[in-house]
Amino acid sequence: MIHKITGKFYIALIAFLCLFSTQPISAQPDGKSLFQTNCSSCHSTGDSRVIGPGLKDVEKRRTMAWLLPWIKNSQAVIKSGDAAAIKIYEEYNKVAMPAQNVNDDEIKAILAYVKAENEKAPATATTAVPASGTTAAGNEGFPWVLVIIVVALLGIYAILNKVKKSLEQVVRQKEGLPEPVVLEGKAGRKHWIREHKKLIALILLVGAVVTSYKGWYALAAIGVETDYQPDQPIKFSHAIHAGTNGINCKYCHSGAEKSRNAGIPSPNVCMNCHKYVQSGAQYGKVEIQKIYDAVGWDPTKAAYTGPGKAIEWVKIHNLPDFAYFNHSQHVVVGKVECQTCHGPVQEMDVVKQFSPLTMGWCIQCHKDTEVKMDGNGYYTELHEEMKKKYGKDTKMTVDKIGGLECARCHY
Repeated sequence: MIHKITGKFYIALIAFLCLFSTQPISAQPDGKSLFQTNCSSCHSTGDSRVIGPGLKDVEKRRTMAWLLPWIKNSQAVIKSGDAAAIKIYEEYNKVAMPAQNVNDDEIKAILAYVKAENEKAPATATTAVPASGTTAAGNEGFPWVLVIIVVALLGIYAILNKVKKSLEQVVRQKEGLPEPVVLEGKAGRKHWIREHKKLIALILLVGAVVTSYKGWYALAAIGVETDYQPDQPIKFSHAIHAGTNGINCKYCHSGAEKSRNAGIPSPNVCMNCHKYVQSGAQYGKVEIQKIYDAVGWDPTKAAYTGPGKAIEWVKIHNLPDFAYFNHSQHVVVGKVECQTCHGPVQEMDVVKQFSPLTMGWCIQCHKDTEVKMDGNGYYTELHEEMKKKYGKDTKMTVDKIGGLECARCHY
């Protein structure tokens, strides 16, 4: 009986270690991770507006009692007749913030992270850039709780195993049974395997499940370069150009309104301003001189005197060749803000890939994003058909107009 009990305990211990050692233990919500997952596509931690307002000092503008229900389900707060909620809703063109699947503690962690970000000292001119091809990972901390649990279980197993052997010896002495023959070496290992077939089968099964689980997600992550932030041949700060100076993204990336590709602006676009702006606030004259070298511009003579050469920019956002994405369809027709996919570029000194750009990410966006049909001539006829099909009060999301059809993106 004791042998069976300890055997079952050992099996349970192995299964526990294999299954739970893959999951990190977190003592409290991670505000940074929650913000990046739930908030950063529409909000910045500072003053700048992305799709929604910047969150700097939001805890001073609103009480926690108001913020908690608003973040969880803003539409319910609006329908309740709350004056502040209605004012925000109308200010942002009646685009309601989607309901968020977060609890009170997680919301408080997000707000604490936003507050901490704004209390940080201003960044210095030199920005540290991760090496090409690396990803920025969060510091999750070592799972000490799991280690303590494992050590305790191993200690209990060792004690029970020793008690089992002592009781077996007492039983043998009482019944006059001979001491068991101890096999050593290869013969001993074979004997142990024959006596523990179920345990070995369980270990192999759990190992196969864990390996398959980890292998699946490892393969799924191939080509997903979130936070990819390579060095560029010319240092260009989007935070200064799009943030401080307020230059519209589409001024430089004009292809976003006219074609499938947003395109990288030619040096001639840079020269529209930098014929006159010859020294930058962050990098001085060094980086602007690289533009002059590329176009053959002599600032002392204010003339093009030399041959031009291509600037070998490093592409950051890469979609597979079998995936079709049209910028103009999203930007002009869908009225999607650039920050929805590219993140708060106006805050980045060095641009990085903000979103994973996976198929699952795109599909979820199509399920969540409401089509801006009112006043959009492109959808006038379609809107009337959709009202008849789904009802005039139904939220018309992209998936309802064919946004999940395979041939839209793969053909």
